[in-house]
Amino acid sequence: MAVTEGKPDGETVCPYRMVLEHVTSKWGVLVLIHLLDRPYRFSELRRAIGGVRPVSEKMLTQTLQTLERDGLVHREARPVIPPRVDYSLTGLGREAAEQVRDLALWTQKRMDAVQEAREAYDAAKRRV
Repeated sequence: MAVTEGKPDGETVCPYRMVLEHVTSKWGVLVLIHLLDRPYRFSELRRAIGGVRPVSEKMLTQTLQTLERDGLVHREARPVIPPRVDYSLTGLGREAAEQVRDLALWTQKRMDAVQEAREAYDAAKRRV
């Protein structure tokens, strides 16, 4: 089943591809991996996934909303003062996050081989 959601030009996209895009997006991956540890408040999560190029509030908000809509993230607004919102994984989100984490761990483990392949490729391109 194809849908046109999210594509202003009317291009059709398979629903599973849309979810795959959400899960494997730059910030989606990091959100899912961090939420495997524990629930986070928005500001805590933003700091945790910050790195060298921190995620903007707008992008993190969009990522969380997208993952929540896909049923991967649960948003719980607590009626306290000041307001508190916690984000956690749903059961479905935990399954996805474990898969993404395994891929991230594989990437870390095999980075030397990837770097060697890159250097060989670049050297071959320079010779041509």
